[in-house]
Amino acid sequence: MTADGGNQEQWAQTAMFTASEVETQTGVPAATLRQWERRYGFPRPARDANGYRLYSPGDVRDIGIMLEHQRRGVSAKLAAELTLRGVSVGSAGKPPTAPMPDRTLPRPPVDVAELAHALAQALIGADNVRAGDLLAEAHARLPVEDVMTHVMSPALVEIGTLWAGGEITIAHERAASHYLRSRLSALMDIAGSEEGQSGGFGPLVVAACAPGEQHELGLMMLTLALRRRGVRVAYLGANVPLGDLTTFAHERQAQAILLGVNGDWALQGWVAGDWNGESWVADASPTEDPATREVGKGRVLNGAGTATHLDSVYRGPILQRLGLPVFLGGALMNAHPELAAELGGIYAGPDATAATSIISEALDHASQAVPESGQKLKPN
Repeated sequence: MTADGGNQEQWAQTAMFTASEVETQTGVPAATLRQWERRYGFPRPARDANGYRLYSPGDVRDIGIMLEHQRRGVSAKLAAELTLRGVSVGSAGKPPTAPMPDRTLPRPPVDVAELAHALAQALIGADNVRAGDLLAEAHARLPVEDVMTHVMSPALVEIGTLWAGGEITIAHERAASHYLRSRLSALMDIAGSEEGQSGGFGPLVVAACAPGEQHELGLMMLTLALRRRGVRVAYLGANVPLGDLTTFAHERQAQAILLGVNGDWALQGWVAGDWNGESWVADASPTEDPATREVGKGRVLNGAGTATHLDSVYRGPILQRLGLPVFLGGALMNAHPELAAELGGIYAGPDATAATSIISEALDHASQAVPESGQKLKPN
C-alpha cells in the first residue's frame, strides 16, 4: 500500500463526526443510528472520553450504502448485513467505492426549483433511475424536510397541474405517486419511532386520511417529519372512518390524532359520534345528513361540524367529541384554515416543516404542563 493510500485509509477510519453531524450529512436521525447499532451491530462508532459517539468518514460512507440498499427495497436487517460485508449497491461482492465525505469544501447552492422540475419530468417519463438519482442528489445536499417541501411537493404540484390541463393521463399521475409513495415509505421506516416498535418513547400521534380521502402523500411527508422530530406516529393510511380511528387512537393511548384532508370530498359521509371513555358510540341517526355550507365549489360540514340528533341537543363540533385533540392538515385546510376550528380541530400548518413544529410544540407543552398525571392534550 502506498503512503497516500495508507493515509487515506487512516483518515477514513478516524472518528470525527458527532451523531448530529452524521444526521446532517445522511438524513438519518441520531435515534435511528442508535437503533441500527443496537439491532444490527451497525454502524460501529467510537466513543470519546465522555462516552459520546463519534463516527468516521468510513461510517458515513457505509450509512449511505445502507440507505441505498433500503431505497431499493432491501430490508433494514439485510441491508445492514450487506453493508457490513462490504457489498455496495449494484456490486457483486466488490468493496464499496462511494466517495468519502468532505466537510471542508463548500458546495454550490442547490437550485431546488430546477431539481423539482427535473424530478417531475423524470416521473412523467417513467424514468425511475433518473428520479432516483435526482432524489439521491437532493438528499445528499438538503435536509429531508427540505427535500419533501421544496423538491417532492413542487414536483407533485407540477404533475397535478399537467394532468388537470389534459397534458398527461391519470396513469402518469398514478405512476409518479406510486414511486414517491414507495420512497416516502422507505424513509418512514428508516426514521423509526413507529408506534409499537421496541425502544420507542415520547408522545404518540395516530395519523390517518379522513373518510373518503385517498391522497396520502402529504400525510406521509408529515409523518416522516414528525418521526424525525422524535414523535412516535402510528400511520394508518387512506380513508379511515372516524369511529375506527378514534377507537384505535384510544386503545393505543395516543396523545393526539392527525387527520389529512385534501378536498371537500373528504368531508362527506362523516359518521358523527362520541367517545364515552370506553368505546366509540355513533349518533342515533347516522344516516341523517348533517347541515352543510358552501366552501368554494364544494359542500362541507356546517360551521360547527355537528350532526343533527332526534332530540335536537347540540353536541359540539364533530372532532371535539373524539376525546383527543385533532390536528388537521392538507390542501383543503391550507385553502380554508378556518375550517379546522369550525370542525373542532387544530390547523396543523401549511407544510410538513411548519406542521411538525406546531404539533411537536403542542405535545411538548402538554407534557410539561402535566408531567406526572398522564393527562392527554385537551381537544380544541
